[in-house]
Amino acid sequence: MSRLALISGRGRLPQLLADRLEAAGQGPVMAEMEGFESLSRAREGVEVFRLERLVPFLDRLQDLGVTEAVFAGAVHRPRLDPALIDPATMQLLPRIMAAMQQGDDGTLREVIALMGEWGITVRGVDDICPELLADEGVLGAIEPRAQDKSDAMRGAEILRAMGEADVGQGCVVARGQCLALEALPGTDAMLAHLAELRERRAELPAGGVFCKAPKPGQDRRIDLPALGPESVQAAHRAGLRGIAFEARGVLLIDRAEMVAQADALGLFLWARA
Repeated sequence: MSRLALISGRGRLPQLLADRLEAAGQGPVMAEMEGFESLSRAREGVEVFRLERLVPFLDRLQDLGVTEAVFAGAVHRPRLDPALIDPATMQLLPRIMAAMQQGDDGTLREVIALMGEWGITVRGVDDICPELLADEGVLGAIEPRAQDKSDAMRGAEILRAMGEADVGQGCVVARGQCLALEALPGTDAMLAHLAELRERRAELPAGGVFCKAPKPGQDRRIDLPALGPESVQAAHRAGLRGIAFEARGVLLIDRAEMVAQADALGLFLWARA
């Protein structure tokens, strides 16, 4: 019988998917990369692996009857320990290193290709939980103003350029000016830094919009951007007016709580086309 593997990173999303799959009686194989613990903190029987031993891990999935896999949660490219690389994985190392040199998108494409060579098809999170994606429109009671919409359009332009360079999936724009760009440290670091600048009374335009979208042309089965209640809180601490994100392009974790928090804090949540 074929099985699905849930390969997790950090955050709430892996737990949400595990609950959904178990409730549906699918009994997924749960796995996570060492150093990015999430599922193993709450569940037993989680397969823990290292990139240096990728081939034994893929062989293990085959032995468990895995034919499909879904990736969920935040990870970044780990630092490799040459002493831990097994002979079979060593044969793949040139491919892996070449993919890493091509950035996140190149790395993820190579991961999908390798899984396919082991007979494992990668599915997107939205294929399992389509309700995590929002259709176009405003969520909650707060509407974006004309300036907010203009800033969101400017943010979408910036994100397209960032995506072409494989840099990040988020930025902040206020009155047409780009205040922050998401880079390797991630969204939380970007918004926290902006909040610190506000506290120092830096000369920044008031308000602003946090913009989020997938990269152009990325394979949406892996690394689809996500927002959650903590994103709303971080945007509020950064003094922003709201969050604009691509409709059906961003995963919303705990949507009801996100909307409730945004309404309480006076922030808009806008799924824009």
